[in-house]
Amino acid sequence: MSHPVINADDCVACGACADACPMEVIEVEDVATVANPDACVGCGACQDACPAGAITEIAED
Repeated sequence: MSHPVINADDCVACGACADACPMEVIEVEDVATVANPDACVGCGACQDACPAGAITEIAED
């Protein structure tokens, strides 16, 4: 499984990632944050939706 990692310096806080996530893993205030990483199913929808390219998926061991 994997989970998203958000580069806060690149994040534009548009909310596209949170809207795309079917598991409600990401919250957006000033920047996007991974609020519930244990719920992530590793689908990559957040990464695909991010217009700034601020999200990478990190594989868990």
